[in-house]
Amino acid sequence: MTNRAYVIAGSEATGGAGIQADLKAFQELGVYGMGTITCIVSFDPGNGWAHRFVPVDPSVIADQIEAATSCHDLDTVKIGMLGTPDTIDVVAKALSARTWRHVVLDPVLICKGQEPGAALDTDKALTSQILPLATVITPNHFEARTLAGMERIDTEDDLVEAARRIHALGPRHVIAKGGTELPGPDAVDVHFDGENTTVLRAPKIGRERVSGAGCTFAAAITAELAKGAEVGEAAATAKRMVREGISRRLTTHAPFASVVPIAPQG
Repeated sequence: MTNRAYVIAGSEATGGAGIQADLKAFQELGVYGMGTITCIVSFDPGNGWAHRFVPVDPSVIADQIEAATSCHDLDTVKIGMLGTPDTIDVVAKALSARTWRHVVLDPVLICKGQEPGAALDTDKALTSQILPLATVITPNHFEARTLAGMERIDTEDDLVEAARRIHALGPRHVIAKGGTELPGPDAVDVHFDGENTTVLRAPKIGRERVSGAGCTFAAAITAELAKGAEVGEAAATAKRMVREGISRRLTTHAPFASVVPIAPQG
């Protein structure tokens, strides 16, 4: 296991999402992973499993990034939940100080557990400071609609239009995920690279969202890119991994199941 991938993201205590899911996906795909924790998210079982959100001090984030990038030669990084404008500042500065072959952004626009005003400030900072640094971005249905400035995404054609609009914001590759939100029997994702549009589809597995699917998808892309795959190939592997992970999902005492990251066969 000589390929290495890095993740900058939040910790999610149940293990179903966040940096815990990312590192599991890296390991499953044969990549040595290391990570920097930006915030700590713990669901509150006494309050309807709402999010409790605690940011990590920006200086501690900077220390973690310094340690990881000094210890390892890294050229591929996944960016997950950042959480505050101060966190975004320090991460953007660190990313800009190095040359990255790939920056995979899973654009967590809703930072649950924050006040609406603070969440909006975070969204604006993410869009202005981190998004232009991304080579690959993996928005879900809501994030694609928000970034594209579209009121609705109801069809595959709408998803293609959203991917084209997001591409104009700077990322070289946009992989917009329809998930269970679009009608029809298939979970549809769209990959747009500025010229070509590729539609990835697979039969839906149930109608409920599963915790960690988005994290695992972006992490799997990151791992495959670290191994030298092209973006389209990496996205196809990631989709197979998430589909397998949903089919083997872990039932919990929470009102949601968790993806189990398993490397796809073949």
